[in-house]
Amino acid sequence: MPRWLPRAVVVTLALFACFQLASWAFHQLIGLFANILIAFFLALAIEPAVDRMSARGVRRGLATGLVFLGVTVFVVGFFMLLGSMLAGQIQTMVENFPSYLDSVIRWINRTFHTRLSRPEIQQSVLHSDWLQKYVRNSAGGVLEVSATVLGGLFQLLTVLLFSFYFAADGPRLRRALCSVLPPQRQAEVLRAWELALAKTGGYIYSRALMALISGIAHYVLLEVLGVPYAPALAVWVGLVSQFIPTIGTYLAGALPVLLAFTVDPWYAVWVLGFVVVYQQFENYLLQPRITARTVDIHPAVAFGSVVAGAALLGAVGALIAIPATATLQAFLGTYVKRYEVTGAAEGAPRMAGAPAQGAAQALIRGVGGPEWRA
Repeated sequence: MPRWLPRAVVVTLALFACFQLASWAFHQLIGLFANILIAFFLALAIEPAVDRMSARGVRRGLATGLVFLGVTVFVVGFFMLLGSMLAGQIQTMVENFPSYLDSVIRWINRTFHTRLSRPEIQQSVLHSDWLQKYVRNSAGGVLEVSATVLGGLFQLLTVLLFSFYFAADGPRLRRALCSVLPPQRQAEVLRAWELALAKTGGYIYSRALMALISGIAHYVLLEVLGVPYAPALAVWVGLVSQFIPTIGTYLAGALPVLLAFTVDPWYAVWVLGFVVVYQQFENYLLQPRITARTVDIHPAVAFGSVVAGAALLGAVGALIAIPATATLQAFLGTYVKRYEVTGAAEGAPRMAGAPAQGAAQALIRGVGGPEWRA
């Protein structure tokens, strides 16, 4: 046996063990990495406000705390208002539910010539197998729901803590990163940081603008229909539909539909139809134009980045996909060398089987032989 073989086997096994350990650690910490990425983009979103307050003499840590406090007060107050409003409307809807059900049953009997009655429907629903099975499964899943809620709160606190440190210690963090790099690389890191800051700010601005337009449109509809709490519902629709990806539209539209149902069931149909139509208008007309101007990426690239981000990190990936893609595109555009487009690439037709450039020029000039002219 060669002398180097046992040592090579030991080194190979050690490297394989290190790879397995690193792979296991990465899969265990991927949730933490995702939270740090979210916190980084959240810190970029609030850093301009922190910089303005810091330029006026406020300590950076205090400025970051004030920004977080303002955002927290707004979010908590808004959801408390919505919670009280929703509780009152649910109580009203529960009290009037028998009359709603009677009107629906009368319409069905009159339209389809049936003989349905509310007591029969209530008995059949209460004694149905699927309802009893659903109650049993729900009782068994209370522990899982509680664990999910606690896990979500822990992740939220983790993101807020990291974003606070990123925003409060932004200049120190940049200095720490640049101190381990040569001078020519330091400029690249600072340029990438500034690009990420600008693109994230543009993304937040575009979402806020679309939330404003969506809120105004839905406020006009709800006010015309006479749905209660129209201003609060308009703010709810605007914020939730724009800042919660994928399912935000459905969450935003469910509450106005529910409250419109308490006024008139047909109003709920009108609100649902308006939500669907406005969503198509926003997806195909409004969002591509606003996003292309503020974030400066192609609408198809924006859509593809959202799909890719949702596939990789779920709703969180869809939320940060557009600013991340815009930052990467702007950073690559700084270093990718571009060339002038030739006439052939502009769409000029070419003859099949002929060389790309020399044959075309010879054909134009008439210098080629008879076979080329043919």
